[in-house]
Amino acid sequence: MGRYVNPGNEGFQQILSRRYVDKTGLVSLFDSTLETSDKLVMVSRPRRFGKSYAAQSVAAFYSCGCDSRTLFEGLEVSRRGGWDEHLNAYNVLRLDMAEAMQSATGADAVAAVTEAVLPELRDLAPGAGSRAIGPKSLLADALWDVVRATGRKFVFVIDEWDAPYRLAQDSRAAQDAYAEWLRSLFKSASLTAEVVAGAYMTGILPIKKYAHQSAVSDFWEYTMVRPGAYVPYVGFSEAEVEGLCAEHGLDAADVRRWYDGYDLPAFRPRRDGPRHVATYAPYSVMQACGFGATGSYWPSTETFEELRRYVDMDFDGLQADVLRAIGGEELRVDPATFKNDMTSIASRDDALTLLVHLGYLCYDIGTGRARVPNEEVRGELRRAVGRSRHPRVARVMRDSMRLVEDVLARDERAVAEAIGRAHDAACAPVHYNGEQALRAVVKAALVAAVDDWACVDELPSGHGYADVAYLPRAGSGRPALLVELKWDRPVSAAVDQVLDRDYPQVLRGLGVPILVVAVTYDTETKEHACRIFEAPSK
Repeated sequence: MGRYVNPGNEGFQQILSRRYVDKTGLVSLFDSTLETSDKLVMVSRPRRFGKSYAAQSVAAFYSCGCDSRTLFEGLEVSRRGGWDEHLNAYNVLRLDMAEAMQSATGADAVAAVTEAVLPELRDLAPGAGSRAIGPKSLLADALWDVVRATGRKFVFVIDEWDAPYRLAQDSRAAQDAYAEWLRSLFKSASLTAEVVAGAYMTGILPIKKYAHQSAVSDFWEYTMVRPGAYVPYVGFSEAEVEGLCAEHGLDAADVRRWYDGYDLPAFRPRRDGPRHVATYAPYSVMQACGFGATGSYWPSTETFEELRRYVDMDFDGLQADVLRAIGGEELRVDPATFKNDMTSIASRDDALTLLVHLGYLCYDIGTGRARVPNEEVRGELRRAVGRSRHPRVARVMRDSMRLVEDVLARDERAVAEAIGRAHDAACAPVHYNGEQALRAVVKAALVAAVDDWACVDELPSGHGYADVAYLPRAGSGRPALLVELKWDRPVSAAVDQVLDRDYPQVLRGLGVPILVVAVTYDTETKEHACRIFEAPSK
């Protein structure tokens, strides 16, 4: 039993000793691909989505350096017929590339891994093959010799596979050397067939592209854009979260608002079944369970400065798009040109696709659109925009904060003028062509409201749908806001519709005042009008 070669199962034991949501079905799914043409698997997820937990479970299941039967019995993986055929039956090479980068000299992860792994391979098969494994051996040759000596192939478990690309962004030579090393292991017709029983890689980013070709093209990739069969193991499901909420006394609706929203496409959905799977951010859910309260648990280890750098990029109006997303709009995104790294960002689509892989946006491959998944992420984006170094973005945020105060003060003239400025500003999200465009501008202008309100489009109420509703967060002390929009109609028409159809009805149960904000636009005068009043309490 070694640190890298045939590790023990202590890591997975520790995971099981805490609150554990059973995700060992992932092991079962991967196990079904072992020794097949589909045996090379890469699953990318954002930070906080249990990547290392999954890697620990895979290593504990296959490593012949330990006995893991009692750990897995009774878990999901054990419910499949013949589940234990490969249990602790393989040599395992487990690597954490982020850890390797910490000890790498000159960002050379390949040299660091080789230096660390060769002694353990030598101990496993000291006289293997025609050449004894020595300090200058090639890793591929040493692996081959061990397989010949032991009769066991290797299962590779590579966590944080993309760390050399993320942590050595300025060293193209080191990145290219790493890509060649991966090819030597997983794109060699003879070695991959005779030495590799399977490979499970995980990281934040998909496999790096050179031109239009992946660095290691033989891998089956399951990403936040195309999660495929691994959808159930990306995050927590609705049922899993409901069980945790009941166990820990949390309000399920509140947890849903904070951490849900990664609605991933269902894998081979039934004709009458759901097309998407509600997916929660697991780290944040578990933190809420531990502390007994919802809120932002975005880890301090997140690369906030990098997020702000991407937000500050102005590719084809990227800042306006981020503002629209924070305000609740969906964005059209084409992920095809993304090179799967953090340095080759050459367009708006590249930047937004990166935010999808980092977990700041959720992408719907069916519609080609992305949106902010939940309130925790919305708050992080809001902070990034608020601290933007780009003067235009910072000014929009300041104007929005002032607009919120003008709405609360019922300053109708100031509100109408502010919405007009938002439309005319360089960050305006759309050109006016109807009520939907007016809605987009109003929501972008009120982007600062996300701190104290949750925005809901077309809220069913009374005898119709309110255009936009802002529901106050618990403890904010804010009123509810009900926004009604009209195009080429007098503002009185918007007011009459709200009252005649009793749109405030659904909000009265909140027990807070309800401010109606009626906004209209006149295409001839190019002016906005506004009326603000408190809804009757009937």
